[in-house]
Amino acid sequence: MSRFPSAAHLCSWGAMCPGQNESAGKRRSGKTRQGNRYLRGTLVQAGLAATRSNGTALQARYRRVKRQRGDKKAIIAVGHHILEIAYYVMRDGRPYDELGADYFDKRHAERAARRHVRQLEALGFQVTIEKAA
Repeated sequence: MSRFPSAAHLCSWGAMCPGQNESAGKRRSGKTRQGNRYLRGTLVQAGLAATRSNGTALQARYRRVKRQRGDKKAIIAVGHHILEIAYYVMRDGRPYDELGADYFDKRHAERAARRHVRQLEALGFQVTIEKAA
């Protein structure tokens, strides 16, 4: 992994990053590049499998991205994340520690609370938040 200075460089080499096509301030298609078809196919397949494993951080990432961007882009995002994980596992020589499906919510508790309040208010409920004793 010493060939790549960061995980972002590896993901860019593997063509698992969104493209940047902008001209005159107007964003166009952000398609990913072609890249190595075997690596890309393997990562997409691994991303699909990870979306079906319950209670994992990768499945939670898939659901978060799918909500905003759609199914196919979410699978590419999960494949990108798997490639980042592989970079750090090989670089540091340590096993992968599963963070759990609620890792993001624990890390950003206020953001998760605001999102849940907005969802309840959209359903017609009035919500007041108080800290638990």
